Amino acid sequence: MHKPQDGERLLTEIDFARLNNLHSEQLPPELVDTLDSLDLVPSREIPPDIVTMYSQVIVEDLASKKRQKLTLCYPNDAEPHQGFISVLSPVGASLLGQRVGAIARWRTPNGNGCAAEIVTLLFQPEASGDYTT
Repeated sequence: MHKPQDGERLLTEIDFARLNNLHSEQLPPELVDTLDSLDLVPSREIPPDIVTMYSQVIVEDLASKKRQKLTLCYPNDAEPHQGFISVLSPVGASLLGQRVGAIARWRTPNGNGCAAEIVTLLFQPEASGDYTT
């Protein structure tokens, strides 16, 4: 089994393959950089505290201390007002592959820097035995 190290970001092989299939939708630079830096592991070996596709997390904004529940999803399933955040968004790209306790950092469209701590992972498909979602 893969043993992650501090600061290391992981991604399942299936999520990597599916995300690379999104190239036709012009992946944003943040996501391209993220995909280039992640270590790949089989779905059955991903630790249960890593944010994968369709993971549901609680994040806390570092500036406002406001907590929010987010679900990381593919673009067709995104509904930001309901907390379904596309992996193609700056927030989504920053969450992908992070572990509970990590600080996700991104820039808003107007260039402002944002940061939020991943406080809790409420649901991860792989941890519940779903290795194909």
